[in-house]
Amino acid sequence: MSRISLIVEYEINEGRAQDFAALMRDHARRTLFEEAGCMRFEVLQPVDEGGNPLPDRLIVSEVYADEAAVAAHRANPRMDGLRTSLAPMLKSRRLIRSVIIDDRPEETGLTPDQLNASNDG
Repeated sequence: MSRISLIVEYEINEGRAQDFAALMRDHARRTLFEEAGCMRFEVLQPVDEGGNPLPDRLIVSEVYADEAAVAAHRANPRMDGLRTSLAPMLKSRRLIRSVIIDDRPEETGLTPDQLNASNDG
């Protein structure tokens, strides 16, 4: 069973980048909390070689446990509302879908919802 990586590059309409980023950060946080099959969801700001942010650009990098987890993500009831909210802010969207081919074993640590004081020392 292969883990799935989704990388999405967004070009945002001028003047909408902060609103877009706020919605996407909230979406990432909620996805990680709600969807057990989402292993990583990062919101990234692309920069040039000098470290300067590229205006009106954003990238998300997501990792899902398997195809079923990707399907569950797409079926999340929040997705339709999110798409509707983001659409007027977007110039373009490019999805790169991949399978992860590294040889590292999958992480088996506790998930954030499993952590509590009884796990300390």
